[in-house]
Amino acid sequence: MLLDRALNKAMQVASTDISVLITGESGVGKEAIPRIIHNQSPRKHNPFIAVNCGAIPEGTIDSELFGHEKGAFTGATGTRKGYFEEANGGTIFLDEVGELPLSTQVRLLRVLETGEFIKVGSSKIQKTNVRLTAATNVELLTAIRKGKFREDLYYRLNTVEIKIPPLRERKEDIHLIFRKFVSDFSDKYHLPPLRLSPDAIELLINYRWPGNIRQLRNLAEQLSVVEQNREIDPEILMNYLPEIGKSELPALYERQKETSDFSNEREILYKVLFDMKNDLNDVKKLTMELMKSGNTDDFQEDNSSLINKVFGDEESDSVYQEQGRKENSRPYQLPIYKDGNTEIHNDTFDTEHETVEEENLSLQDKELELINKALDRNEGKRKDAARELGISERTLYRKIKQYNL
Repeated sequence: MLLDRALNKAMQVASTDISVLITGESGVGKEAIPRIIHNQSPRKHNPFIAVNCGAIPEGTIDSELFGHEKGAFTGATGTRKGYFEEANGGTIFLDEVGELPLSTQVRLLRVLETGEFIKVGSSKIQKTNVRLTAATNVELLTAIRKGKFREDLYYRLNTVEIKIPPLRERKEDIHLIFRKFVSDFSDKYHLPPLRLSPDAIELLINYRWPGNIRQLRNLAEQLSVVEQNREIDPEILMNYLPEIGKSELPALYERQKETSDFSNEREILYKVLFDMKNDLNDVKKLTMELMKSGNTDDFQEDNSSLINKVFGDEESDSVYQEQGRKENSRPYQLPIYKDGNTEIHNDTFDTEHETVEEENLSLQDKELELINKALDRNEGKRKDAARELGISERTLYRKIKQYNL
């Protein structure tokens, strides 16, 4: 039914000069439609030229299509006619038109719109009268979005689109086409024709045929030449269909898995960067508050959680250790900013040096006592002891080394 619709459309447009674009998967037989159109058109007695655009190197495609003058490039020893000049009055079929380079697409658009072209190396405009048909297995709209195909050329080619369905969507044709191929190869190689058992026919019809008609033709030729037994059963047929029963899902699953793993890593990276941004914002907020309102007891009490988050135990312990080496050591305290001058919080020191030293000694003793208790209670496990003390494990190691524990 789907193939009948495509053939009927080809017959309807054959008597006109409308450009036709044939689309479909590789191997579905797109090249047969332009020949049908040409043979049913008023141009049938004039040339029909089929050009595989994907098989011509980019550097010579313009010369192949439009011709060149002598000396136009290295190796151009004479004037040459291109396909558009040779097919004047007939039909040109451009297979794999999606593979054309952009520069050639511009030239082709001009031929379609005005019937004019210029040979490579020439300045003379020439006229041609050709009917253009083209085919592609590339999704041209996707190629347009990627900048690989001109949108204006697409709409000029796609005056009428004929879509050829894949073989798996027209199962009723599979056995009929297979029999035609078998008959052709029997005549070619002078061999008795093959026959399929009913189960083999069922297997043939239900196969997916990723290579479409091209794969079916190759299968018919292999069976005709290789098999001595002309009655083909499912066991024999399965030997020529190695992918039968296999699904493409595992490969697709692997690709999805790789994509998923990459997405997870990206999400983790985004989260880390987002947390770093929040920390920087906290530092900015604290700095602005210090600059605006100054550092007071009330300020430190109100913002204790923010100060701990920004500076943390590591910073406090590090500063405390640095200051403890001095004679007048003291616990870490944020400075107070007033009128552009730095002042030390009054509650940190007493006026008497001896009082400060006694407080420092008392704090060190308490710290040493707490560390010893935590280590004893956790049977010397430093990680557990650090967690109980509320400090990092690295800080605990430093304290143990400091007190020679």
